[in-house]
Amino acid sequence: MAPPAGKFTLEYLLHLLLSMGLLGQQQAETIKKDYQGAFGSARRAKAGHSPTSQTDPLDYLCSLKLPLAGAHEGRLIDDDVLARLMAKDSGLPYRRVEQRELDLDYVTRILPKSFVSRHLVQPLGLEGASLAVAVRHPFYQAILDDVRRVANQPVTPIIVSQTNLKKLIGDIYAFNTSVRGATGQYEGGSRSGVDVSNLEQYVKLKNASEIADDDQHIKNLIDLLFAEAFEGHASDIHLEPKREQLLVRMRFDGVLHDMYRLPAVIHPAMVSRIKTISRLDIAERRRPQDGRIKIAHRDSEAEVRVSTVPVAFGEKVVMRILDPESLFLDLARMFHSAQDYDKWQSFSANPHGIILVTGPTGSGKTTTLYSTLRQLATPEVNVTTIEDPIEMIHEQFNQIAVQPKVGVTFGGIIRTILRQDPDIIMVGEMRDRETAENAVQAALTGHLVLSTLHTNDAPSAVTRLVELGLEPFLVTSTVVGIMAQRLVRRICPYCANDFVLTEKMALDLGFITHGDLNLKEGRGCDECRNTGYRGRLATVEVMPFSDGLKTLTLSGAQNSIGLKSLARQEGMTTLRENALDLMLAGLTTIQEVLRVTAPD
Repeated sequence: MAPPAGKFTLEYLLHLLLSMGLLGQQQAETIKKDYQGAFGSARRAKAGHSPTSQTDPLDYLCSLKLPLAGAHEGRLIDDDVLARLMAKDSGLPYRRVEQRELDLDYVTRILPKSFVSRHLVQPLGLEGASLAVAVRHPFYQAILDDVRRVANQPVTPIIVSQTNLKKLIGDIYAFNTSVRGATGQYEGGSRSGVDVSNLEQYVKLKNASEIADDDQHIKNLIDLLFAEAFEGHASDIHLEPKREQLLVRMRFDGVLHDMYRLPAVIHPAMVSRIKTISRLDIAERRRPQDGRIKIAHRDSEAEVRVSTVPVAFGEKVVMRILDPESLFLDLARMFHSAQDYDKWQSFSANPHGIILVTGPTGSGKTTTLYSTLRQLATPEVNVTTIEDPIEMIHEQFNQIAVQPKVGVTFGGIIRTILRQDPDIIMVGEMRDRETAENAVQAALTGHLVLSTLHTNDAPSAVTRLVELGLEPFLVTSTVVGIMAQRLVRRICPYCANDFVLTEKMALDLGFITHGDLNLKEGRGCDECRNTGYRGRLATVEVMPFSDGLKTLTLSGAQNSIGLKSLARQEGMTTLRENALDLMLAGLTTIQEVLRVTAPD
């Protein structure tokens, strides 16, 4: 099946699939026959034109949802597969383009939206002396000639998948229209002519009535930021006012990335809009505030926790996205070691006692506790949580938010909920003596208590409890087990590559190995934002509070070094050892092991 020269046709696409062994000959003939019978050769696409979606060969081929032949189990023939094949065949570069990579003001001024939407061609910016232009197939010569004349400079075509290109066009014109509209509306406001370099004199605040919180441009801008965060699985959105700009950053897999630098003049209106939908006081800009938003995204809902705080050039806003799918995990999949999983399950099987999860902020402690509670929350038990703030509403839990202003504190509320006939209690954090003492009393009276502590490892939790004022005999009588936790980034499965860590390289990094190690690393690709990582996984240190550890604690030797030494003798795997196991299994890298865990 030879492809027609210079034309974007179904025959051309089938030829590419056949030449790469991704489709069978008989299957290709059947597809061609069905296509001709359905639409007729006179209605097929012609070079340089955008046919209707009904007759478009790429749309038709993708709509069949055919599996790829060969060693591509589970992968379907889609526009991304076809874009990569066309790029390879034509010698043109293939790229996955993100909105944040572009100078939106520049690329949206070259061509009108009606033109790029009709022909699916989008300028991406100057690369050297040439204008890079995204196209979905190599046969765009007539259209590229038009772009060259309009831009008055050479053009370089870049193959981009149709889905990526359509989304890019829709997003950048909507986003830039909102930014321009909002900037035009708020230019000349209170920031105009003010010397913000002198912070002591910069005291003029806009009245709430001066900001139109129903402004459509601002609404669209906020919606587009949320949509991008959801699409990229961001965990946080940061709006950070600077002297001349508003910096927008998002956190992906635990690492912050700069996304946009927007005009500073629209910052107050954006904050006002966020405050409005999260039920905060838009007139109060001198005090920190906390709020929540529930957002419908596709077929699911996500909660967004909003925090505002005054900084040098305005209010910084951080929005934490709480996705139920990531907050409630299958515990069996969370643990890499079956032995560690069995230990944790044995902790939660106890009818009473205290179970602790330790680690810094952002180490996944809440996810572990929520996932465990959901496993334990059967119709026969009463689960009550005390949180600051409530991370995610779950109908099987009775959730209480800490409110110090009205006397609802971690320590005080435990005494109250004991009269509510609980079976399982989750205390968000043991941060003071009162909370620790009341948690101990709850455990002694037959309740299972789950909580967190901010310590570096599991043995240090025992020392911390004693430092809070608990008697050692109370710690040994109630604590069942302790788990320390961290999150390491997972190697991107789309660009994972074999990597040999030589014995010398390992020694230079502080590791002693017996010979070279065959490991994995991510090269960086479009799927992982060229970071080499996609998603995160837990490295844990699970320490059952054994009789030996209890004896050591009662003897007055509560230092974490002695406890850790004994725990390791009893079979505890440390955070570093667990992370190294993940590395050897090809799930993370040596760099992540060094970044997240401390030497033993």
